[in-house]
Amino acid sequence: MKYIDEFNDPGLARRLLDEIRATVTRPWALMEVCGGQTHSIIRHGIDQLLPQEVELIHGPGCPVCVTPLDVIDQALEIASRPDVIFCSFGDMLRVPGSDRDLFRVKGEGGDVRVVYSPLDALDLARRNPDRQVVFFAIGFETTAPANAMAVHQARRLGLENFSLLVSHVRVPPAIEAIMTAPSCRVQGFLAAGHVCSVMGTAEYPDLAEKHRVPLVVTGFEPLDILEGIRRAVHQLERGEHRVENAYPRAVQEQGNPAALRMIEEVFEVADRNWRGIGPIPASGWRLSDAFRAYDAEHRFGVTGIRTEEPAACRAGEVLQGLIKPTECEAFGTACTPRNPLGATMVSSEGACAAYYLYRRMTDGPAPQGSRIPQEEMNPVG
Repeated sequence: MKYIDEFNDPGLARRLLDEIRATVTRPWALMEVCGGQTHSIIRHGIDQLLPQEVELIHGPGCPVCVTPLDVIDQALEIASRPDVIFCSFGDMLRVPGSDRDLFRVKGEGGDVRVVYSPLDALDLARRNPDRQVVFFAIGFETTAPANAMAVHQARRLGLENFSLLVSHVRVPPAIEAIMTAPSCRVQGFLAAGHVCSVMGTAEYPDLAEKHRVPLVVTGFEPLDILEGIRRAVHQLERGEHRVENAYPRAVQEQGNPAALRMIEEVFEVADRNWRGIGPIPASGWRLSDAFRAYDAEHRFGVTGIRTEEPAACRAGEVLQGLIKPTECEAFGTACTPRNPLGATMVSSEGACAAYYLYRRMTDGPAPQGSRIPQEEMNPVG
């Protein structure tokens, strides 16, 4: 498959690994921002194949994982109402709220439906004028254009029974929060390629200069990630701190102008609370005044819900890169994908789910002399 098979080549992977080994002279800690990158790293054992001087820290780039507990409880409250069709992507159904999840609400009779696009939810609103249809609009900048388009279309069509429960977050303020935290060990970033395909790279040079860290826009296949690491290590060894685009087949400096115009029309920047991390200024979006009538949080009066995380869950420390999933006492025992304590264990992009799925039950090194085998480098399915 074009642009997939070419980036799963074991021979090229070995060459990139050899170049990284030849370049590195001291320890460096890099953070991959995106949960999709984390899953690729763990699936292919990339972190175990790197020289011991290069450490990968898993970042907060899982949109499901950082959706605050109080927003999950808002979703559960709305979805339980008999006049509501509550629509969501599938990976939100098992994310635990205070005492249940959307799957439980569905089992108790709530009309909870899995959709593949917010426009599917819009179509449900058109076909069910006597019901309130709510779409759970979570995600980073990547999903914002489609969610904005759905609201834009709802207003154009005069669909007053459609609304969004919004929990959008933005990557650059999260990087700022990570770099200013007293416990920060990050010396360079692998920036999320899909986010930059929408937003471009204009917000990153100031961050790189302010914190003197390289920011390398990176894709998701094994060779993408190894190339991002190679470029970041080269910069660090030379004392450089620049933004580099290692994902040019998908990312342009200016981003996607049409998507940016849609986001700017429908959303406005707002402070946002991140699950397990806390509030980060200007780190999210909410519907602008012109589209506030489509805000489910206000339409259903669920603005006052406040909750606390379970004490046994250390997902917040995982999301901040302070610990690996295997360092949590509940990992794989009290917390599993079937009975998750936190979203990082159930989300398809969560670090805990990646470690559990690929049987990384410890965080030790790969056996000496190991390399990425051919079968591991080929995409499944």
